[in-house]
Amino acid sequence: MSSEKMPLVSAAAGCQRGPVPFKDVAAVVAGDDGAAAAMAHRPLADPEDEDHDELIPTLPCKPPTPLMRRMRLYRGGWFPEKWLPAIMAFRRRFEARDGDVVVASLPKCGTTWLKALAFATAARGTYPPPPVAGGDDEGNRRHPLLRLNPHECVPFLESVYSTMEEESKLDATPSPRLLSTHLPYSVLPASITDSSRCKIIYVCRQPKDMLISFWHFINRDKSRDVSSSYVWESVRECTYFGSPIWDHILGYWNASKVKPDNVLILKYEDMKRNPTENVEKIAEFIGQPFSNSEKEASIVDNIVELCSFEKMKALGASMAGSQKVISSEFPNDSFFRKGAIGDWVNHITPEMAESLDKLLSEKFDGSGFSFM
Repeated sequence: MSSEKMPLVSAAAGCQRGPVPFKDVAAVVAGDDGAAAAMAHRPLADPEDEDHDELIPTLPCKPPTPLMRRMRLYRGGWFPEKWLPAIMAFRRRFEARDGDVVVASLPKCGTTWLKALAFATAARGTYPPPPVAGGDDEGNRRHPLLRLNPHECVPFLESVYSTMEEESKLDATPSPRLLSTHLPYSVLPASITDSSRCKIIYVCRQPKDMLISFWHFINRDKSRDVSSSYVWESVRECTYFGSPIWDHILGYWNASKVKPDNVLILKYEDMKRNPTENVEKIAEFIGQPFSNSEKEASIVDNIVELCSFEKMKALGASMAGSQKVISSEFPNDSFFRKGAIGDWVNHITPEMAESLDKLLSEKFDGSGFSFM
């Protein structure tokens, strides 16, 4: 891969044919005098932040465990206490724009993969996916997903609102924007949930595989040695991020039934079995269906190959020495392990699986939702 730096995307360049990588926009904002001046005039803290400082200690609390630090209950979801200021700031200050698309999920449900697929699909007019056969065309080597982790292209909103600088960069990002969150539907700002300006793509995964994936992920933090039992009980004990997980899933599921044009539900297992069909579904949902000429030119196949697990895993390993994304504890290659369906059978007993299945069957009873 070429080591040449990509040209930075100017926030003042006007509306793009598709979303631009958030990292590229952030880089140009950091060096732009106008943006820097605007940033300097923004308050370092919102006056309401003091109210949050008073509110957070009064929220229901769960003590720290080896899996999670102290957690508090906010608007129906359990979150690590340290994340609450940013979550509250996001809820209070975010303003959706026409064309915004938000990728949502519980952690370890295929979020990274969906970000890649959604970005490659929505941005294909600006960044054509390289052909499966490859080639030496310079444009192919410069596709954002060949040089950036999907999380660097599609930012987590609860991370963006942790600093005023990142929030200002989000404001400067040209439309249409592709964003993401692990938050429940009940926590999202009204500008997302109460209008038709923003679309949501939600992916869910069989919880047994989700938990095993999270167990492997959390132990990539070398400072931790978390037992699988803590992770397994996190569903029942509501110590998984955004718990209860059934409320997290049903919040988006019910919204999709009320507003099917604004909320799309995808299932990880379906995406694995039929990636082409699901990429076409994403394109249709965001208002960018593939033309017959695009299909004949194998654009859909090129996107599926560009975002394939094998390719992303190889790229993640090659980026392992670069700046870490999400947090300093987890290297870039942490986001790609197996991606397999049914890997849970190698880690838990049938009795444990049956117990979790029974609990979730009770929680989802009458909702119309299932993981099948």
